[in-house]
Amino acid sequence: MTVFQYLLFSILILAIAIISVTFKKLTTRGGISAAFVGIAVYAGSNFKGLAILGAFFFLGTLATGWRKNDKLPLKEQKDHPTDRNAGQVLANGGVAAVLGALAVLFPVHAEVFRLMMAASLSAATADTLSSELGMLYGRRFFNILTFREEQNGLDGVVSIEGVLIGVFGSSVIAIIFTGFSPFNGQFLTIIAAGTIGNLADSVLGAAFERREYLENNHVNFLNTLIAALFMFCCLMAFF
Repeated sequence: MTVFQYLLFSILILAIAIISVTFKKLTTRGGISAAFVGIAVYAGSNFKGLAILGAFFFLGTLATGWRKNDKLPLKEQKDHPTDRNAGQVLANGGVAAVLGALAVLFPVHAEVFRLMMAASLSAATADTLSSELGMLYGRRFFNILTFREEQNGLDGVVSIEGVLIGVFGSSVIAIIFTGFSPFNGQFLTIIAAGTIGNLADSVLGAAFERREYLENNHVNFLNTLIAALFMFCCLMAFF
């Protein structure tokens, strides 16, 4: 990556952040945070990392806005903001940004950090799509800890349809990251990491967020971190 390419894409990332703030997809601080996340991801993984980050943002924004009025009765309006703030941006993309920085600082292990980054964004995408679309298209909703049927929209409540939608989101990230070469080890591990992170999000929601021991941003951050660590363990064990 040349200095010119880095500057060019950094300017592009800043422009996208400004446009997102203008169209109220991000708050001002959210836009600043997103720009830093984008630049760090690009620095550590070039265009591939930027592509999966863009896919997460696009799919997440689309899912959050999809039939928004139908979702409002299921959750409080504050849970479905039109524009994402800095905390939400960092909760979903902070792990990826740190891994991007680590890839720059430790180039010998850059590929490991890049795969962990893909896993973290796979989990963020799976969680967002599963939460936002699962509540619309799920048929039966149950507590992930007790397996008892519970009200749609509560923390830790999932549906089979929602989980499958999350797997679809992880698959999109895996396809983009692996260069549209599916069904290799990396492809399947990225999907598995995203699914593990998504399910961990629900477990944390049922066990801790519902009792107000953790906030939603904390749970989202841990979701992406767990997925990244799962990828690390798989790399150490199988690759």
